[in-house]
Amino acid sequence: MIKTLHFLIVAMVVMIAMAMSSCINDEISNSASDLLSFSTDTVKFDTVITRQGSPTKQFLVYNRGKKMLNISSIRVAGESKGHFFLNVDGMKGEEFHDIEVRGEDSIFVFVESRLDPTNQDEPEYLKDNIEFVTNGVTQKVAVTAWGQDVIILNDTTLSTPTHLTANKPYLVYGTLTIDTLIDVTIDSGATLLFHDKAAMFIKGKLTAKGSQEKPITLRGDRLDHVVGEIGYDIMSGQWDGVYFNYGSFGNELSHVTMRGNTRGMQAYSYDMTRRTLHLFNCVLHNASLLTLLGVNAWIDAEGCEFSDAGLVVADFLGGKLGFVNCTFANYYLFSAIEGPILNLETEYEDGSLAPFDGHFDNCIFYGNTSELNIGELDGLNILMRNCLFKSGGEDDSCFINCIWSADPKFYTEREKYIFDYRLRDGSDAIARGDRSYCPDAARYDRYGIDRFAGEGHDIGAYVWVPAPATE
Repeated sequence: MIKTLHFLIVAMVVMIAMAMSSCINDEISNSASDLLSFSTDTVKFDTVITRQGSPTKQFLVYNRGKKMLNISSIRVAGESKGHFFLNVDGMKGEEFHDIEVRGEDSIFVFVESRLDPTNQDEPEYLKDNIEFVTNGVTQKVAVTAWGQDVIILNDTTLSTPTHLTANKPYLVYGTLTIDTLIDVTIDSGATLLFHDKAAMFIKGKLTAKGSQEKPITLRGDRLDHVVGEIGYDIMSGQWDGVYFNYGSFGNELSHVTMRGNTRGMQAYSYDMTRRTLHLFNCVLHNASLLTLLGVNAWIDAEGCEFSDAGLVVADFLGGKLGFVNCTFANYYLFSAIEGPILNLETEYEDGSLAPFDGHFDNCIFYGNTSELNIGELDGLNILMRNCLFKSGGEDDSCFINCIWSADPKFYTEREKYIFDYRLRDGSDAIARGDRSYCPDAARYDRYGIDRFAGEGHDIGAYVWVPAPATE
């Protein structure tokens, strides 16, 4: 019985296989009317750093007919100064011959680019064609990219006063170190791209003076898209962070946007009587751990946005802190948020108390997690004045004229990957601040909007602008 059943199963498998094989037409078409079709007419690379390999793109090549097609030639035409490489049937190169595609079937073609230097500061548009010759007919799929030359800094220590200009982006591998007693200036409009795990250490002094029209950008070096039109720039953890070491004082950062890192910006000090770091109209955004850390450091910030982190947005162990018209928000995308938006650590490892001297004025604390790690600030020498909180609470000697159980109505829509912390109409932050806390130097927000123009003073980093009739 068992032998009979086994024979029947084998016979059925053979019959199914014969039936399937009879459906496949191995006859090759020689007709010029039997051509290929493609899943796209253009393979588009984003900005590609010259002399480096790009991410891989792919597209499908279809044979819509019933007979097999023999593609006599697949090649990159070589029309640009860039180099585009193909992978067909597991083989990599620039030209292939006699590739067969069965009827009503398809194959994948993978494309990579390695572009030659353009010898210019601005990105250069490069275009080539992938040519398919079938039955004497040539068909083309365009391939395009923007080639960008960069200045490479590979485990570089700046030991003399240096200007980092805006002419070309800088690509940082390993660590970029500003040596002790050395002043380094980053010009407005400059871009620093950081490779995986790259970091910047400041032992001397950093002055980064961006502007509204030409901000300074610190970000990862992935310039392509994750999927569709969503840029890889949205991903956190692409590089390490920026560290102001013990003994670094007088650092000034204005209109600096820093994003997509792991450990954010960190400032360490042994002297709270000397200012370590001053931030003005800066954005520290999207870090897998935290955006800002201070240890016994004097840190001032006006008009800054600190947003989206997997652990905490801002973490302070002691220090002299002055934050005016800043937005602290957390809608972190890539994991559950582990801690509060603002974390105040009050003890050192040996159990001794960490000294604080701080104030947060006209600031917003809002997001998908708790705002503070402690409910009371008594004894910490920290004031919260005219601040907006999502949670309910009551004013006391440390929380003064605060707005509780409020909603700033950000433009942020997490599910649509929109992280915009400006204020919508009807925001509880509109005209609820105290102008006397805001210095004249911080009159204009990052978008150039005048904080002092209206009758009231808005809370947070951004001045409310009424939405147009059609938003």
